[in-house]
Amino acid sequence: MAETTGSDAATGGAAPRLRKPSWKYIGPGIVVAATGVGAGDLVATLIAGSKFGYTLLWAAIIGCLVKISLAEATGRWHLATGRTLFEGWRSLGQWTTWYFAIYVVIWGFVYGATAMSSSALPLVALFPDGPSLKFWAILCGLLGLAFVWFNRYAVFEKVMTVVIGMKFLIVVYVAIRVAPDLGNAVKGLVPTLPDGSLLYTLGLIGGVGGTITMAAYGYWVNSKGWTDISWLRVMRLDNRVAYITTGVFVVAMMIIGAELLHSTNIALTSGDRGLIDLGNVLEDKFGAVTANLFLIGFFATSFGALMGVWHGVSLMFADFVERLRRERAGVTEAEEASAGPDGMVKEVAAGKREKSVPFRAYLLWLTFPPMGLLFLDQPFGLVVAYGVLGAFFMPFLALTLLWLLNTSRTPKEWRNGILSNVMLAAAGLLFLVLCVQQVRDLPW
Repeated sequence: MAETTGSDAATGGAAPRLRKPSWKYIGPGIVVAATGVGAGDLVATLIAGSKFGYTLLWAAIIGCLVKISLAEATGRWHLATGRTLFEGWRSLGQWTTWYFAIYVVIWGFVYGATAMSSSALPLVALFPDGPSLKFWAILCGLLGLAFVWFNRYAVFEKVMTVVIGMKFLIVVYVAIRVAPDLGNAVKGLVPTLPDGSLLYTLGLIGGVGGTITMAAYGYWVNSKGWTDISWLRVMRLDNRVAYITTGVFVVAMMIIGAELLHSTNIALTSGDRGLIDLGNVLEDKFGAVTANLFLIGFFATSFGALMGVWHGVSLMFADFVERLRRERAGVTEAEEASAGPDGMVKEVAAGKREKSVPFRAYLLWLTFPPMGLLFLDQPFGLVVAYGVLGAFFMPFLALTLLWLLNTSRTPKEWRNGILSNVMLAAAGLLFLVLCVQQVRDLPW
């Protein structure tokens, strides 16, 4: 069950007393860090390091600051309003419902196959004489399904903490093993743009750790038992831990790319298979033990992302269905307000969404239909639709948060300040540019 310690918020018109931040509360941020940085993100950072050395290190740092702002805004909306993010989107108009419904169905179908394949790749490399990639992929999907189906958030968080620990220790160990050039690393903190680096720079700032799991962060905050604004300072500490951890991953992979690949002009395969290439390079240079450790870290990265999406996006889908069900039942905003402003988030905190039929239905959707794609080339039209919807999600998130947190939908004292508005506006513009580029790069 979620942590359900009571609120210290004052009643009446008095300002709520904010809880003191404490490391003992950290949790949802760890889940975000374990979920948001997948194998593809690590490869993108690795290739940037292999092409440009340490030159783009500054972009990775700025990227973490952008994600801190986005995740903070998501968590603040849940805590300040007592409403879930989908309730906020719904208040902006019916168009958000149509967008999310189409997105979550198509995206989940293709992502399910991608996540299972990514988790299977390191297992095939670790056990070359064992079963096929399809066998490992299906097994990973079934294990993720069973784990999320039979456990609640508290257990899920503990396991994800183990996953993040494995990723952290292994990636940092490999980065130290390749002997980073600290002088060049420090120079990489000075913003510069080498020829041909613009898209890599934008990708580093906007891509790593930037997925639908950022929208799921508010739901994990509620699942932890944080349901009102008294948890704001705790949430902010938790969020910073998440993206500082993400920053460490990014810097470590850039060091590996710069030291191991840039200086020797070794090219990697794009996509998740690039990490298999790196495993081979590590084995040649440092031996089988280091290579196998890296493959274990690769598996932890991919399978952690799978479990995080299986849980977080299923929570969002269950909330989406519940919102529509209440509207069809004729429950008015006045009736909801009379039941308390934080009814929906408290239902998430109580674990009701994790036990619901929509939650489990979406789990099944993520697991079984995508298995068919493992045996087929992904249909051309589906690939294009997936790419377009995926490209549009992050600008959708940034710009709708900007809208929600600057209007009467949010209590005045918890609306955006100047810094939050600047960061969200910059994030929205950045993601729009990346969206256009990603759509242009699709195999039309």
